[in-house]
Amino acid sequence: MTKKNKVVLALMVLLGLGIMLFSLRKVSLVALVASFDDLKWGWLLVAFGVMFLSLAFEATVVWLLVRKNHPAYPWLSALRVPLIEQLFNGITPFATGGQPAQIFALAQSGVDVGRASSAMILKFIVYQAMIVVNFIICLVLGFELVAAKIHVLVWFLVFGFLIHLGVIVGLLMVMFWYDFTKKIVHVTLWPVKAWGHNSEKYARLCQVWDEKLASFYEEGQLLKRNKKLLWQMSGLTLVQLALYYAIPYFILLSLGIDHANLVTVMVLHVLIVMVISLFPIPGGTGGAEYSFSMIFATFISQAPKLVLAMLLWRFVTYYFGMTLGIVALMISPKKSPTEKNSEKR
Repeated sequence: MTKKNKVVLALMVLLGLGIMLFSLRKVSLVALVASFDDLKWGWLLVAFGVMFLSLAFEATVVWLLVRKNHPAYPWLSALRVPLIEQLFNGITPFATGGQPAQIFALAQSGVDVGRASSAMILKFIVYQAMIVVNFIICLVLGFELVAAKIHVLVWFLVFGFLIHLGVIVGLLMVMFWYDFTKKIVHVTLWPVKAWGHNSEKYARLCQVWDEKLASFYEEGQLLKRNKKLLWQMSGLTLVQLALYYAIPYFILLSLGIDHANLVTVMVLHVLIVMVISLFPIPGGTGGAEYSFSMIFATFISQAPKLVLAMLLWRFVTYYFGMTLGIVALMISPKKSPTEKNSEKR
């Protein structure tokens, strides 16, 4: 980690502590300790286990992608990738550091940077598609529930969904209407030339975007040709997301709250994650805690338990992943054998 990343990590931990103290301002310390003493530790361990299992499924997606060219690529090396991604997602605005960090982790284990970039583009395409699929499923299953519980956040929710939908629509346009999409991008960039009177900058931007579009197009064609890989990745990613969305359910069980429905909790967690994605602060800090407290207050009537649930959820889904990422960075990966040059993409 660079010095800048270490500073950001320290700031995020301090900010998290600040939010925790702010959340505790109206809560009796005695009542909080009592809630902590009543914790059912077995269910809390299950929550941690489910989070790790979610990361393991993501690692399997990475492993499937890399072993096309590195048949002997070890699964444990693939596991480092989502762990390190968790760390850099957590310390960069809008989780923008996760993608480069994954490529870096793959390169450390002997994967060519070009191959690593290709694998991460494929993973990104499938992940975005499954995010949208998950959201649509959740709306179908719990539209009335959503309308009743989160009317305050509804516009954040709609905006978040439109962003994710826009991304996947853009990717599909690149895959199926490449030339048309390329023209749209050039037209979108045209004001740089017309209003800024800067033809060189316009040409440079067009070149950069043409290269990005070409990369997405190439990887999209690979997915279209390899439907087995596409279905494998989609299935694994759906399970990965389902496990992640189920975590609050086990946290509620650890607090002795057993009247919550698993599907209901998963639906609400999907919506929280969608709202969090709009906050530019690393990890969605602030927005995450507020969204969780507001939505899950329906299940938890006691303020001390609600605050404790929020803190446990935040630690399991955010700080636990970052801690694993720090550990993964400290462990040198096993170098992958030379890639198969003969295999066609």
